[in-house]
Amino acid sequence: MLLAGLLLRNLPYVTDAVVISSHWSAALRNVALSIILTRAGLGLDPSALRRLKSVCVRVAVGPCVVEACVVAVVSHFLLELPWAWSFILGFVLAAVSPAVVVPSMLLLQTEGYGVEKGIPTLLMAAGSFDDVLAITGFSTCLGIAFSTGSTWMNILKGLLEVGGGVTAGLLLGCFLSLFPSNDQEDLVLRRTLMLLGLSTFSVFCSHAVGFAGAGGLCTLVLAFLAALSWKADKGPVAALMGRAWDVFQPLLFGLIGAEITISSLSGRTVGLGVACLTVGLLVRLLVTFLLVHFGGFSLKEKVFIALAWLPKATVQAAIGSKALDMAREEGAEASAGFGLDVLTLAVLAILITAPIGALGIGLAGPRLLARQVKGGSEGEDADRGSDALGALESKL
Repeated sequence: MLLAGLLLRNLPYVTDAVVISSHWSAALRNVALSIILTRAGLGLDPSALRRLKSVCVRVAVGPCVVEACVVAVVSHFLLELPWAWSFILGFVLAAVSPAVVVPSMLLLQTEGYGVEKGIPTLLMAAGSFDDVLAITGFSTCLGIAFSTGSTWMNILKGLLEVGGGVTAGLLLGCFLSLFPSNDQEDLVLRRTLMLLGLSTFSVFCSHAVGFAGAGGLCTLVLAFLAALSWKADKGPVAALMGRAWDVFQPLLFGLIGAEITISSLSGRTVGLGVACLTVGLLVRLLVTFLLVHFGGFSLKEKVFIALAWLPKATVQAAIGSKALDMAREEGAEASAGFGLDVLTLAVLAILITAPIGALGIGLAGPRLLARQVKGGSEGEDADRGSDALGALESKL
C-alpha cells in the first residue's frame, strides 16, 4: 500500500494522470487515524492499564525524549543544522506511528499473544501520549526557530492539548455510555455510527482549533470509556469498526506513500540522514528495553516491546513538511534548506521503519510473546457485527 502510493507520486506518466488533492489527502488520513485510534480505545484492557500505568508513562515519555535529543545532537554535527532546527528534526523523528503499531497490536491481541501481561494495551495506550509529546516538542521548537510566541506558551499549549483531549474524551465517552439507550433498534449499528462520528469530529475539530494532538487523545479516551460502559457488548461494535478500517487502511498508507517525492531527496542528505536515523533508532531500542526492565516482563517480551516501538509513518507524514512550508511562506532561503532536510529525513523514516516495523512486529510477536488461549465469543461478535452491517445495507 505504501509502495502503491509512492509509485502514484513518482512515476512520470502516472503522476500526471492522477491528481491527489493535498486537502482531501489530509482529510482522508485524519478519518483513517480516527478509526484506528477508536479501535485502539475499544481494545484497551482496563485491568492491564491499571497494572501497567507507571510503565505506560515511562514508555510514552522516555524513548521519545531521548531519541529526539540524540537525533538533535547527531544532526547538529552531521547535517550542520542550527540547534533549534536539530530539535525540530528530533521531535519529528521521535513520534511512533499509531497506524502501524495499533493494527498490529490488535491482531496479536485477537490471537491471544501478550494479552496476559497486557502488552498490546500498554503499547496502544502509550502510543497516543508519545505522539502528543512529540508534536508538543515539535511545535515548541518550531516557535523558537521562527520566533512565533514564547517558549512557555508553546509548552503550555502542549499541556492544554493533553488536558483538553482527556477532558473532552471523558465527556464524549460519558455521552456514549448513555446514548443510544439499550432499548433502541439496531443498537450495534447506532453505537458504531455515533462512535465513528464523534471520533472523526474530535480529530477534525482539534485541527481546526490548533490543538492537533488533542484529537487523537480524545478519540482514544472516549472509545475506551464507551467500551467500559458497554462491557461485553463492545465486541460487535469493534467488529464493525474493523470493517471500516479494512476500507480506510489502504487509503491511509497509500496517501502516506503519495506524500513522498523522491526527486526532492538530496544524495548527501540521504546518506547522512540514514546515519542520524540509525543512531536514533538504536538509542530508542536500548532506552525502551531498559525502561520496561522493572515491569515484570520476560527478556523476550522486553525485546518485543522495544522492537514494536520503532515504526514511524503517521506523524512524520503529517508534520514533516510543516517547517519547510513555514520557511517558504516567510521567504527565508536558509530556513527553507533546513526545512528540506527535515522533510527528507521524515521521508526516510517512513520508508525505512514503517515496512520493517510492521514486518518485525508480525514476525516477532508469535515468537516472543506467550499466547493466552481463550474460548471467547469472537465468532459471535463478528456475526453480530455482520448483522448490523446487513441492517445498514438494507436501509441504504
